[in-house]
Amino acid sequence: MEWVGVTLIKKVGCHVWTYRLMIPSKMRTFPCSDNYRMLSSYKPKNIKDSYRILKLQEGCSIDDIRNSFRNLAKQYHPDSGSVTADSATFMQIEEAYRTVLTDLSKKLKSREDKEEEEEDKFKSKTPQHRHYLSFEGVGFGTPSQRERQYMQFRVDRAADQVLEYRKQKLESQYTTNDIMIAKDVRQSKKVKITQAIERLVEDLIQESMAKGDFDNLSGKGKPLQKFSDCLHIDPMTRNLNRILIDNGYQPEWILLQKEIRETIEQLRRGILASRKKLGEPMTLCRQKQWDHICEQFIEDIKKLNKRINDFNLIVPILSRQMVHFSADKEIARAQKTYRTLMEEMRTSDKDPKENEQENVKLFRFKTTFFKWINLMLR
Repeated sequence: MEWVGVTLIKKVGCHVWTYRLMIPSKMRTFPCSDNYRMLSSYKPKNIKDSYRILKLQEGCSIDDIRNSFRNLAKQYHPDSGSVTADSATFMQIEEAYRTVLTDLSKKLKSREDKEEEEEDKFKSKTPQHRHYLSFEGVGFGTPSQRERQYMQFRVDRAADQVLEYRKQKLESQYTTNDIMIAKDVRQSKKVKITQAIERLVEDLIQESMAKGDFDNLSGKGKPLQKFSDCLHIDPMTRNLNRILIDNGYQPEWILLQKEIRETIEQLRRGILASRKKLGEPMTLCRQKQWDHICEQFIEDIKKLNKRINDFNLIVPILSRQMVHFSADKEIARAQKTYRTLMEEMRTSDKDPKENEQENVKLFRFKTTFFKWINLMLR
């Protein structure tokens, strides 16, 4: 009795279970399910038998073979649920399908080998230098092999060109950045040198002023000439300045600066006058009036600070910019000024009485002195 080895495989989760059995070769097979697969030792007798099992004719395409196997599997596979399902028949169909595919692959390989042999024969008859007139002389072997090598060569060459282009672009960017950095360094050094010279000159001028070197100048305390001939000013600028000055033009920032100064002086005089008007002592009613005056003063200071912001945006000289006024400091200043004035008034009230007493004492002294002189003369 002949025996056949059978392997049963079952997949459970991530594990694969394998069962190996030995059964008689003449034993009738049975359908199996639950992902079991039965292997058979059946082999077709020849290739024609395989084509007959697949219901095909020799010379058909690989697509026809696959379609036929798919249709037969739907009919005879044990798990298909079909009425004609039979595991033995399906195993015969599967073995026939494999045999046909193997035979077809052998035929295709032999056909390619024949084509290469024919190309080699043709190559041997062609002059050697004619092989490299195409594909830029790249590659070796048959024309088809050389074509594939040439395509790969073109891909590599394109990649090298892209890398070279990117390299040149990055180098140009770094070169431009280096030039800009060097230019900025030179400019910063120039600015530092200029500022250092200006500070040195300013220090020398201040030192000379402290020593009194400028006290004996001929033009000290006198206004500058209206249109002095300055060598550093071109005639067009000088003429434009003369026209503007003659017509009373003043820059906007100068007018705004003048307005700010006049406004703060007016506010200071106003709050001081209000404090004087309230007088002493500060009763509850007067304190309420003073608080109301302070609130109005704070609002006026806020408006004035906004004008200072506008002034700082348009003033051309950084050192001419102004800081904000503090309403609390201004109120405290008005209070202090008021107290100082009151003390001066009290002092001035006491002075006439003291002067009168001094005059009386002086008169008595003079009278006594004259009487003494008269007595001496007698």
